[in-house]
Order: sequence, then structure tokens, then C-alpha cells
Amino acid sequence: MKIAILSRDASLYSTRRLQEAGTERGHTVQVIDYLRCYMNITSHRPQVIYQGKSMDDFDAVIPRIGASYTFYGTAVVRQFEMMEVFSANSSQAISRSRDKLRCLQLLSRKGIGLPVTGFAHSTKDIEGLVGIVGGAPLVIKLLEGTQGIGVVLAETHQAATSVIEAFRGLDANILVQEFIAEAKGADLRCFVIGDKVIAAMKRQGAPGEFRSNLHRGGKAEKIKLTPEERSTAIRSAKAMGLRVAGVDLLRSNHGPVVMEVNSSPGIEGIEAATEIDVAGKIIEYLEKNAESGSNLDRIEP
Repeated sequence: MKIAILSRDASLYSTRRLQEAGTERGHTVQVIDYLRCYMNITSHRPQVIYQGKSMDDFDAVIPRIGASYTFYGTAVVRQFEMMEVFSANSSQAISRSRDKLRCLQLLSRKGIGLPVTGFAHSTKDIEGLVGIVGGAPLVIKLLEGTQGIGVVLAETHQAATSVIEAFRGLDANILVQEFIAEAKGADLRCFVIGDKVIAAMKRQGAPGEFRSNLHRGGKAEKIKLTPEERSTAIRSAKAMGLRVAGVDLLRSNHGPVVMEVNSSPGIEGIEAATEIDVAGKIIEYLEKNAESGSNLDRIEP
């Protein structure tokens, strides 16, 4: 097969590992900076053009779209779909998962466990919003934040009110969620490919840090999931329509709850923690499914 990895930086670990894994399995793999792509949108012969050449001979693409470039990145993925190129994740599924509010609403509709979450526009409704999640301590999240950026733990009612007013004063959209104290600063990253969890790790936040992101000094170790946790991760990925996903869970007193569903999950941390060839399994999934040429996304909007 000829595979394109849509990534801004070929030197990133995840991009490099995917390229290595594809090459080792006998495929031709090219890293394409999706922001340098331009498109010919026509009914008869849609094209993606990169460095002056038409990208019309690829069998599959692996989107590694940065959160800051979701709009243009998904447009490039959608154009490849119009050209009947198989994508590891569809453009619509990526867009769903990047919209944190829509993601939670879709998960809620499927009956998947979530932290109690509130969303409001007006600062006049702060009291009711805080009351929905059971009061302080609570977590305030920017809808556009990634890797733990824009996530604040408000330990008192006064702190929660001040932070919400500050964010809304900047016209930033936020979510307010209950704080799952029993998780003790740890979460589970479940790596889903197709209809299986192929690897899982526990991420523990640094001392004094409630966020468990590895980028923020967290540590990771291999973990054995319960059947309920495994089922929750798979159902969450399917609710988004994602074929490749990183699903982040917390262990709460009322079962696993989903914090986030990531459409471009990092590979480095989970390969190091589990010693599983995650990149190779993604390429293997493409081998089994790209032949069908199916890019139909049948998940409800």
C-alpha cells in the first residue's frame, strides 16, 4: 500500500514510529504537512495537491491533526475521503471528538459514564452551574484546551466563581465538572483500534498535581482493565465514530467515567509503558480495512 501520514512534523515520535512501522511491513509511507496541502474541489476529479503534485495515488491516510488546526486539517482529510482514500479516522469523527461539549453530549446519549458536567453562557448563572456539579471542589475546563492546558481545579466556591467569571470575561467557553477525588490524580489511557482495546496504561500525576498528563510530569505504567472499563472505552470510541482513539477514563466510586476521547493519541507513552507495538497495530488495521474503501460515517450527528 501507499500510505500518507498527515503530520506537521516528521520528527515527532508518533509520526516517526508510524512511518517506521509501515516501511517495515513493506509499504510506501510519506509524511505530508497537511497545512501545505491545497485542494481542487470539483465534482469530476477532486484533488489534494502537495508541493505541486497531486496526491491521487494513496491507498490510505493516517491523520495526525493538531488541535490548533482542526478546521483545515479535517478539510484535507475530507478531501481525501472524496477521492475514496481510506482514512484511519474520518473527518467527521475527528471534528466530533475535538468539540468537547459535543463529545460529552454524544457519550451521554449512549449512556456512557461521565463526570457530572455543567455548561452555561451567562455569568449570572454561576450559582446554578456550580450547584449542578455538587459545589467545590470542582474542575473548570476550557473547551479548546489540550494536554491539560486550560484545566483548573477550584477548591473553594469563591475560587470557582472567580475563575468562571475570568474565563467568561474573556469570552472563553468552559465546562464545569465534578472533581473525582477518589481517582487520586490518576487516569487510564485506553488505546482503541477498531473494536478492541489493544493497550492500556495508568497515568499518575506528579506530586501535588491533579492532572495526569505525561507532558506535565505524570508517570505511566501498564494496567489491567476491568471488563467494564474495556467496554466503556470501546463504546466511547464507537460513539465518536473513531477507528483509532485514545480514551481517558477515571476510576470513580460509581464506575469508570470518561474524561476525553482523543482522535490523535500519542504513541510514545503507551508504547514505553506497555511494550506493545502500537504503531504496528495501526498499520495492521489499515491493511485489513483499506481494501474495502469504505469511508462512510454512519454515526448519528
